[in-house]
Amino acid sequence: MPTSNHAYLVVFLLVAMTTIANTAHASCGRVTIARMNWASAELATSVDKFILEEGYGCRVELVPGDTMPTATSMSEKGEPDIAPEIWMTSLREVIAKAVDEGRIKIAGEILTDGGQEGWWIPQYMVDKHPELTTIEAVLKRPDLFPSKANAMRGALHGCPSGWNCQIITKNLFKAFGFAEAGFDLIDTGSATGLDGSIAKAYNRQQGWLGYYWAPTAILSKYKMYRLKMGVPHDPKEWDRCTGQDFCDDPRKNDWARSVVMTVTSSALSKRAPQVFEYLSKRSWPNSVVNSMLSYMEKSQADGTEAAEKFLRDYERIWRKWMPAEVAKKVKAGL
Repeated sequence: MPTSNHAYLVVFLLVAMTTIANTAHASCGRVTIARMNWASAELATSVDKFILEEGYGCRVELVPGDTMPTATSMSEKGEPDIAPEIWMTSLREVIAKAVDEGRIKIAGEILTDGGQEGWWIPQYMVDKHPELTTIEAVLKRPDLFPSKANAMRGALHGCPSGWNCQIITKNLFKAFGFAEAGFDLIDTGSATGLDGSIAKAYNRQQGWLGYYWAPTAILSKYKMYRLKMGVPHDPKEWDRCTGQDFCDDPRKNDWARSVVMTVTSSALSKRAPQVFEYLSKRSWPNSVVNSMLSYMEKSQADGTEAAEKFLRDYERIWRKWMPAEVAKKVKAGL
């Protein structure tokens, strides 16, 4: 009967549409993202998680990650699928080799303005001692940066453990002769420990010298001065020794402007090309990142809360990263 046939046709179409929807949903499947232990990466990870789950129907799993261990794991094991924020200055050779061998793919540059690494001192120290703008000048005054362990020596606060900048800081510390000038290299242990040392010094208006990077909430909260290294950046020396562990003869070098990329496993780009396309377009200016990190700092917000605020406040930015139908799902998810 016509009515019966019509009913069968409706049921068939509904089943077909459901199957197609489920297939599209399943095409993304499980995606692992490295949860790195600094604020800008936490924000990026949380934004990606929300968008991939709500917009692309992925099953997202966050896994612990640090710069070097994550890059090594992606290169050797193909896991995790995504590292949202890789500072390429520290890992240029490792990433390039993995890309050449087809194990890793570079999705795009997440920080459109690039990142900045270096050794910093509080601005109030430069205001009081205008000569303290270079490494050479700082080396002459260890007394202005006393070590907790030994007040007779100065202290240079190093990069958090597990980050490749720890290797770079150690090599530059040796190359510039800090130990001979009366300084000790202080292990801050973690990003939290490093941040705490700056906050404590700033609140007491004490001397502080050490590694830091931008964009960050700390540098938007505490005015710091990036020291001039006194030498140009030498990429050959960087690859030969500055960025290499167990280098016996490091030479003076300057930090380069950091290109900050999102990298993925090659498998993800083949398994979920729509996700790779999204990541290739996903980028933001430092001003937006600084604003969000400041919000996280003041509100004690975690990555999830910050991601939702970003998606509500900066729709004009993130809508450009994805097709209109995906953006509609993301907005509905809010």
